[in-house]
Parts: sequence; C-alpha cells; structure tokens
Amino acid sequence: MQYNAVPLQKLIEQFERMPGIGRKTAQRIAFYILGLPKNESSAIADAIITACDKIHKCSLCSNLTENEFCPICKNDKRDHSVICVVEDSQSLIAIEKTKEFSGVYHVLHGAISPLDGIGPEQLTIKEFIARLNDDNIREIIIATDSDIEGEATAMYLSKLIKPFGIKISRIAFGLPVGTDIQYADEVTLSRAIEGRRSI
Repeated sequence: MQYNAVPLQKLIEQFERMPGIGRKTAQRIAFYILGLPKNESSAIADAIITACDKIHKCSLCSNLTENEFCPICKNDKRDHSVICVVEDSQSLIAIEKTKEFSGVYHVLHGAISPLDGIGPEQLTIKEFIARLNDDNIREIIIATDSDIEGEATAMYLSKLIKPFGIKISRIAFGLPVGTDIQYADEVTLSRAIEGRRSI
C-alpha cells in the first residue's frame, strides 16, 4: 500500500539515489523541503539547475568550474611544474584546506574499479597524460585513496608516467593525529612506518 502522494514518492526516490542517503534520510530531506516556504524550495531547485547547467570540467585539469579554466589553473602564483593527481574535486578541496600544497592538480573523476565497470577510459587519464608533454613538469604527486581502487589507479598511473622521466611521489598514509598505536590496524601501521620521515 502506498502512503505517499506520487510526486512525494518520486522526490524521496531521487534523494535515495544519492550516495550515502538511505530511505529514512531521503524521506526526512523530502519532508523538510516540502515544509519550506515556496520561495526557499524554489531557490534550492534553481541552485541545482543552475549548477548542472553552468558547471563543467576545467579544460586543463578537469576540476569543476564555470569558466574554461578553474581558479587554480589560472593562478600564476601556483607552481605549475608540480601536479597533484586526485580522484575527485572533494579530495582537491581537502588538500587545499591544508594550505600545504602550492602546485596544481589533475582530477580523475573516479578510480579504476573493474568490478564497477570503471576502467582507465572512463577517467580523465588521457587528458592527464597529454599534460605530461610539457617540459616544465618536474613532479607528479599521486594522491588517490588508500583503498584497493585507489592503489590500482596509482600503480597504473605510475607505469604511464615513468617513460616521461618525471619524478613520481605518492602521498603518505598512516596514523591520524591523536590515535593510539595499539588501536591502529596492521595496514595503517605498515603505511605509517613506510611513510616515516626524519625529524
């Protein structure tokens, strides 16, 4: 038996399609939006439509932007000889928040995952390799996730980069600040030891 009106049911189903959103959360969001004044719910709908219409991939790094080039690629103060390769724009934002990286990026828009039908051709790897013909590139930092897909992507990229003779590095993974060593899993601990540095 259907308890919701058809338009409400369709709205719930659309929210439920989003990553990390289950049935109950989708229902809460839908009822929240329906409880808003008409002008506020319209503003949300307009923002979604505008973002979908205007946002596209940067012509150089594939980051999301509304212009031909994203603000980072257009910034002459950035070190354009160092490229940090990330899986998505959220990872780029996370690195930018550290204020530790002054180079530029390349956004893959995913990771190699044969089980999910995602191969190199579904990512922006071809566009990335085209950038390596620039003689000014001196280092590539691979900052894909530390999961199986991220590792597979890092290995694949490193094999493609090596013939160019460009320095390749991988971000270190290890213990989060404030973590007790006794509670860390073996993989995290081994990564922490591998990524150790001099003090």
